[in-house]
Amino acid sequence: MPTTCRIARSAPGLACLLACASAAGAPADDAVARGRDLLVQYRCGSCHTIPGVPGSRGQVVQPLTAWRHRSYIAGRLPNRPEVLQRWIVAPQSLVPGTRMPQMGVTPAEAEAMAAYLFSLE
Repeated sequence: MPTTCRIARSAPGLACLLACASAAGAPADDAVARGRDLLVQYRCGSCHTIPGVPGSRGQVVQPLTAWRHRSYIAGRLPNRPEVLQRWIVAPQSLVPGTRMPQMGVTPAEAEAMAAYLFSLE
């Protein structure tokens, strides 16, 4: 992994990770694939429809199609990788009363899940 991508665990790390994808190929591809697998593991598709995630046909809340083109998370939070990661880990801390449950996702898992969602066109 290029030196510039070693900061991938910092708040702007996902942006770096995605930038490394175009430069190096595999690291971001691995994160995206891991994110997709984690979305399956945590059964996010029970509530959301998520392109490319097997069995995700949930219609309880908004589908996650074309995620990278959205302006807001939960209609309130700026749609940026670091905010999405925090949202996935602890949604109630950002929007009290939201229907999004806290699922026990770790920060590292949330980073991979966000990488997948931001890969969606």
